[in-house]
Amino acid sequence: MEIRSPRLRQIAIALLFTAATACASAPPVAPAPVTFDALAESASASGTGFSEQGLAPLDAAMAAAVDDGAVKGISTLLVKDGKVVHYFDHGIRREADQAPITEDTIFRIYSMSKPLTGVALMTLYEDGAFSLDDPITKFVPEFAGLKVLSGTDADGQPILAEMDHVPTMRELMSHTAGFGYGLGGDDPVNTAFREQGVLASPDLETYISRVSGIPLLFQPGSNWSYSTAVDIQGYIIQKISGKPFGQYLKDEVLAPLGMTDTAFFVPDEKRDRFADLFTIDPETGEQVPMEGPRVAYREGAFGMEAGGHGLVSTLPDYARFCQMLVNGGELNGVRILRPETVKLMRTNVLPDSFHLFSDGTSVNPDRAGHGFGLDFGVLVDPSATGTLTPAGAYYWGGAAGTWFWIDPVNDLFFIGMVQLFPAGSMDHAFRRTSGDLVYKALDK
Repeated sequence: MEIRSPRLRQIAIALLFTAATACASAPPVAPAPVTFDALAESASASGTGFSEQGLAPLDAAMAAAVDDGAVKGISTLLVKDGKVVHYFDHGIRREADQAPITEDTIFRIYSMSKPLTGVALMTLYEDGAFSLDDPITKFVPEFAGLKVLSGTDADGQPILAEMDHVPTMRELMSHTAGFGYGLGGDDPVNTAFREQGVLASPDLETYISRVSGIPLLFQPGSNWSYSTAVDIQGYIIQKISGKPFGQYLKDEVLAPLGMTDTAFFVPDEKRDRFADLFTIDPETGEQVPMEGPRVAYREGAFGMEAGGHGLVSTLPDYARFCQMLVNGGELNGVRILRPETVKLMRTNVLPDSFHLFSDGTSVNPDRAGHGFGLDFGVLVDPSATGTLTPAGAYYWGGAAGTWFWIDPVNDLFFIGMVQLFPAGSMDHAFRRTSGDLVYKALDK
């Protein structure tokens, strides 16, 4: 039986260690824990297949993003074989006093919340709480009456059809269930999401009630559409576990991994580290800080705990999450998922006829060579993308320009953090640029 409680796990490890030392005259030395503190001090390309000289163009490109005015500040991290190869920061985190980006700066990660929610959900999968072929109505019976948009009539009113089957958990986790989102599109589904304030729901129960009255964009499993599916997953976690979603996420993923700065709000004692969120002033063209309660991330001001877009985090915190995945679900003796579950999540489940149009940061209609697993985008065919990032890399990004990818072939990951909303206004394709420069620098 797998022990999920961090406290019980620590007790079990201590007992096992005591038993082992009683039976062995020379107990093995435990490996040093992987940490991501003091990133700049620990960074070293020595012995990693990289060189400082080879990574210099990466520094130059990321610095140029700030110096050329694309973003106000940027922070990046490259880790290989559990070792910090390269850390870079440049620019400011706050306009008022020009406070610089630091290693512990707190960023809004928006859709980079999705993989964290997916991992939390898969801990319940490993516990046998659901099958990927289960209909989602097993946990959300409110969705039993969902209709499907099949067109509009002469007056522009939606024409609705019955579902040919209830979306499955696999379809929910791969954005093929048919749900809308409201982030774009003038169709009746996405328009209803915006008009009904679905993403601004005060709690997950209200959110589910609102979603249950909006039709699906297409028959489940017949297409791919970036959607509110991961917010639904947060509700399902809450429903299965009997805990508030945020509490379950903290107990089973964040706290065991030491992700102490990752949360749905920023407390007063950490607000000095919280970055401004910048946007483009339409009159001046300059970047200015955004304001308002949904930008401030104060406790209680954001409404529901949104598993699809609601978290803040830091580079060191997200690095712990990525390293756990690189390690096949384990970090420093704490197992979050089994290796086979991680592999399942990072394996493309889409047929060749399905195409992604988003990477979590912006909408792009041409994403050839990309597939999708369970809450991760997956690079399927590098030749179609024109990038140097290898097949099998999995990734996602956030609406304010944060991005990451994990490369299981080379045991490395890369994280980038900026704060510009919407990210589509940036002139720099950060993931592509950083990926190409990383792999050009890697001595294979």
